[in-house]
Amino acid sequence: MISTIQGNTDVYLIPGDPVGQVRAPEVFNLIFKVLGIDAVLVPVHVVAANVRAFVEAAFLARNIKGMLLTIPHKAGVVSLLSHCNDAGRVAGAVNGIRRTAGGELEGALFDGKGFVLSLDYFGVAYAGKRVLILGAGGAAAAITASLAMAGILSPATISLYDPAPGKAQMLADQITVAAALTTESIMAVGSSDPSNYDVVVNASPLGLRADDPLPCDVSRMEPHAAVMDILMKNQPTPLVRAARARGLVAQPGFEMLIQQLPDYLDFFGHAAAAQAVRRDATFIREHLYPAAMAGEIRRSFQSTANVPIPGVGEARLASP
Repeated sequence: MISTIQGNTDVYLIPGDPVGQVRAPEVFNLIFKVLGIDAVLVPVHVVAANVRAFVEAAFLARNIKGMLLTIPHKAGVVSLLSHCNDAGRVAGAVNGIRRTAGGELEGALFDGKGFVLSLDYFGVAYAGKRVLILGAGGAAAAITASLAMAGILSPATISLYDPAPGKAQMLADQITVAAALTTESIMAVGSSDPSNYDVVVNASPLGLRADDPLPCDVSRMEPHAAVMDILMKNQPTPLVRAARARGLVAQPGFEMLIQQLPDYLDFFGHAAAAQAVRRDATFIREHLYPAAMAGEIRRSFQSTANVPIPGVGEARLASP
């Protein structure tokens, strides 16, 4: 068990703006400690105007082994990469970067796959269903891309809502073109009205602050609808609580992160750790889930990560 930072400790960084809300450092550093990996993940506050220069400069240090990307940087670094996986290509964003043996930077997007696996984990049906995604930022792009690329398991429709004019339509068009979809299965909608949807996803920041309004009117949800709120803080959020009060299935965002952890670890070369987390992520859940939700932790876990998930192959990008 590694407990101190040494001269040969591998360093990973997670740039964001803001960065105080991220929980990845505590999760990855817990994994490194429990599984005896001499590494550390450090959050760094980098504004969008500087992120490209920061990424290029940071990887000049030989002990920087990789980066995780959080808001708003997931899309801003893609042009620096020589490769990324198909999910990243379709979404136009990545949340992991590593340096290859040849010195190139390659990236991958795991958010969407993590979300799809979290739906499976909770038993939320999405194949052939009507999905409403609230928000059209990086997380929404990842989720939309992975759902759209799920083949026969894809939802019948994916509707995107964002209060910023044109943002949802831009994302819908981008993913439709990048994924070579021939149907109008992805569309922008003009309101957050959750009626007539089977799955409602909060991929917006609403719920991070105590005075935030609900991202949608829970009273208008269908009696069978399921709610996924991907926020990692303040769980159970007001949205989760309101949906559960109506007797609906409503789940927090912890599993979206937990389900993608093995892919992150594999991507960064920690195959044994990835397998350990696939076998049992109980210690991570015990750390993330608040006391009010501790009774929801499943004490053993066998991942479905060996089941092929569309959108995780590699694609060559044009050099910047």
